[in-house]
Formats: sequence, structure tokens, C-alpha cells
Amino acid sequence: MFALLSPNPPGWGGNLLRGLMHSLQIACGAFGMGLVIGTIGAYGKLYGGPVVRDLAAIYTTLVRAIPELVLILLLYYAGTDMINRVLEGMGYQRIDINGLVAGIVVLGFVQGAYATEVLRGAIKSIPQGEIEAARAYGMSPVLMMRRVTLPAMLPHALPGLANLWLISTKDTALLAVVGFSELALETRQAAGATKAYFLFYMGAGALYLLVTLVSNVVLGRVEKAARRGMPSVKEAR
Repeated sequence: MFALLSPNPPGWGGNLLRGLMHSLQIACGAFGMGLVIGTIGAYGKLYGGPVVRDLAAIYTTLVRAIPELVLILLLYYAGTDMINRVLEGMGYQRIDINGLVAGIVVLGFVQGAYATEVLRGAIKSIPQGEIEAARAYGMSPVLMMRRVTLPAMLPHALPGLANLWLISTKDTALLAVVGFSELALETRQAAGATKAYFLFYMGAGALYLLVTLVSNVVLGRVEKAARRGMPSVKEAR
């Protein structure tokens, strides 16, 4: 056990821990990218022009309609090929896209569609009077977003965003189909080499469960801090 916790743990246990770290790196990057896309998409759907609203609606509809595994295969292989074709057309050499970057971009693109709807619903839950008051004071859209919209929407958005974070940690397992060495692929290789399928898959499940439990504690504290001063459910009744 202590050997597994060392900086360079030996054996297949070390491979599983390195796979877990890769999974967490991808999940963090994809979740952050999804938040950026979701914020832009939510504002586009609510306050954009007809073209922007239609594009945002097409994006969220397609991503949520197509299975994530199909999207990952499509974006990973077709997207990489399209980028290289464009580079060749411009006179540049083909490039090998880093697996970590590709995983973050692919999952972040998927996360962005769901984050768009979560944030859009959170923004719509803000009392309209607060928005009108900010406009009456002459706040610019950026200032209003920083001082009014984001603080007011955060308590409403956190439950949905917390769910998206947990989904992103599990969706990293789908990247095993494109050969990225995250936890699921490392587990499959270890189980295949040792034939100890039960041991390694149970170990991987325990690691995913540990990530979920720690995430629930952290996210619960963040949500509690964001809702400070707001009436609780019992008080609201």
C-alpha cells in the first residue's frame, strides 16, 4: 500500500494511479472549457440575435442528441484529420495532436452543450427586477454580469454544475476507445495482462467512487458558501 503512494509506484497499481491522474487532468480541463462555452452559449441564447440564438440551439441540440461515444470518435478522428487537411492546404506540415489536449477539447465541447442549458436556466431564475435595476444604474453588460448576474445565478447553477463535474470524471473513461491512457484503459490493460479482472476493475471502481465522494464534500461546501444568507428550504416553507 505504501509503495503505491510513492512518487513512482511500481507495478500495475502505479499504472492505475497514473491513469487516475490523467483522468482528473482531462476532467478538470474539460469542465473548465465547458464552463467557458456554456457561459457564452447561455448568453447567446438569452441575449443574442436570431442567428446567434439559432446557432446555439443547433449546437446544444446536436450534442445532446448524439451519443457521447459517437461524438468522441467523430471529433477525435474527423476533427484531427480536418485540422491536418487545412494545414496541408495552407502549405504547412501535418501535426500530431497531443492526446491530453485532444481529450480535453473533445469532452469540453460536449460539456459545453450541457453547461449552456444549466447556466441558461440559472440566469432565468434571477429576479427580473435585479437586472432592470442594474440597467437603470447604467451598468455595462460586462459589469452587470460580474456584479449582478454571476453572483445571483451561482447558487442556482451549482447543483447542475456539480452534476456535470461528476459526469466529466466518468466520461474520461470513453477516451479509452481512442487509446488515451486514462484510468479505464490502464485498468483494462492491467486486467488483461494479469487475468485478475475482478481485482483491477473493482480497484478502478473504488478509485472512481473515491473521486465522487471527495468531490461531493468539496462541492457541498462550495454550495453552502454560495447560499450563505439565502433562506434554507425549511425557512422558505
